[in-house]
Amino acid sequence: MRSELFDDEHESFRQSVREFVNREVTPNVEVWENQGRIDAKVWKVAAEQGLIGLGVPEEYGGGGSPDYRFRCVIMDEIARAGAAAVGVALGGFDDLIAPYLVDLGTEEQKERWLPALCRGEKAAAIAMTEPGAGSDLRGIRSSAVRDGDDWVLNGSKTFITGGARADVIIVVARTDPQARTSGAFSLLVVESGMSGFTRGRELDKLGQRGEDVSELFFDGVRVPAANLLGTQGAGFRHLMEHLPRERMSIAYYGLAAAEAAMAWTVEYVQGRHAFGQPVAQFQNTKFTLAEIATEIDVTRAFIDRAVLALNAGTLSATDAAKAKWWASELQQRVVDRCLQLHGGYGYMREYPIARAFVDARVQTIYGGTTEIMKEIIGRDIVGAP
Repeated sequence: MRSELFDDEHESFRQSVREFVNREVTPNVEVWENQGRIDAKVWKVAAEQGLIGLGVPEEYGGGGSPDYRFRCVIMDEIARAGAAAVGVALGGFDDLIAPYLVDLGTEEQKERWLPALCRGEKAAAIAMTEPGAGSDLRGIRSSAVRDGDDWVLNGSKTFITGGARADVIIVVARTDPQARTSGAFSLLVVESGMSGFTRGRELDKLGQRGEDVSELFFDGVRVPAANLLGTQGAGFRHLMEHLPRERMSIAYYGLAAAEAAMAWTVEYVQGRHAFGQPVAQFQNTKFTLAEIATEIDVTRAFIDRAVLALNAGTLSATDAAKAKWWASELQQRVVDRCLQLHGGYGYMREYPIARAFVDARVQTIYGGTTEIMKEIIGRDIVGAP
């Protein structure tokens, strides 16, 4: 079933994205995977082609388009290249960081941070997860106390995507330990070079190995009061308002990755022969592909609607949770079954399906686990206790 999500403008944009991916990404994926780091120059090249900061207003150096479908085009093409780590790296700013800075930042903050980020000259990250608090954000223990014109920040974070290279880091911290949970948190922006801020290990991940995931430590870091992002005590509310977009990015990439895996597999089984005929001609192969194609089409119909709702500003946290858990679980089912149809070659990393298999595993974990997504949906149905 053909998606009607995109129009001619998006398809024209797709051609430039595909050229960028073919020229800058595909030849380098293996090198970046092996070295555990994407070359920094790719951000500048991507920025020059208008692939970073798509939704950031033009006066701050961005593309000025709030249409999320352009981000979807980028995810489609990155998935087609089997470069999940690049997708996380390039999309992290647009889907995770930029919305906070654009929506919550003061004029001075936007002018200070956004232009360099949109030019690819600096990188950003958001630090929520802690060793003792994963999907349960209320368990965050990092704290900051006001001291004159500064906040003094202490604590640690882990599993921070892009943490090793980030120049600007949005940190979730407790700023009022006496407040009720929803009013206990604020967002503080830590900048590279602040005294007491150190980076720990770059963690050894199962998949998406080209993008760094790091530990961060804050030991008496004096963060200027001017670096408070949004409203003091409203950090949890700010997170809840922006998590649906992050979850949609995971959901959409999950769908795009499933579609890519299907395309690779169809090509493979048509060219691979066994017992005197193409593998594609076995009934099991046709039935498996029929099931995968149907699941993908059904999921595409829901995700397309969710993207349009996100564009319209009407996507609910519940619907984003539905999209996130379903599409990420779909991705794992599809990739697993496609790898099986590749036989022994599917286990070889020279085939994109092998890398897609390990890259997919984290999709049901980060951004809120599948179990947390179901809890959010369930509470919406029957109410919270």
